[in-house]
Amino acid sequence: MTYPIEGACQCGGVKYRLLAAPLKVMACHCKACQKLSTSAFSITALVRASDIEFEGEMAEWSRLADSGNTNGAKFCPTCGNRIYHFNPADPDIIKLKPSTLSDTSVINPTVHVWVSEKQDWFTLPEGVTAFPKQAQS
Repeated sequence: MTYPIEGACQCGGVKYRLLAAPLKVMACHCKACQKLSTSAFSITALVRASDIEFEGEMAEWSRLADSGNTNGAKFCPTCGNRIYHFNPADPDIIKLKPSTLSDTSVINPTVHVWVSEKQDWFTLPEGVTAFPKQAQS
């Protein structure tokens, strides 16, 4: 994979450049992520904040996660695409929504979390690390 990789929301109002490989790519099967993705799970690429450059206006929304942490979200105010999530207590890490990348070959989740809430019809791939709830750091 060659970096940087460009990314953008659906309408192009928010654009970004991922300068380095993600630290980890995860799939979350919790009910909140199922609502977010309108699918069986949501995919997140953990990246260093210093490894990504954004341009364009983003709106913000947040909720309290089951862990007690704040789960913030940045999204395009025009098309609504989620660009990334973040924990204000951990500003060095961004939880990028990688389906917004122009080259999505980086999307290969090796960790699946909240599998206790996964859809019954979905079978986890062999060899992935799985956690019943949130992954432990």
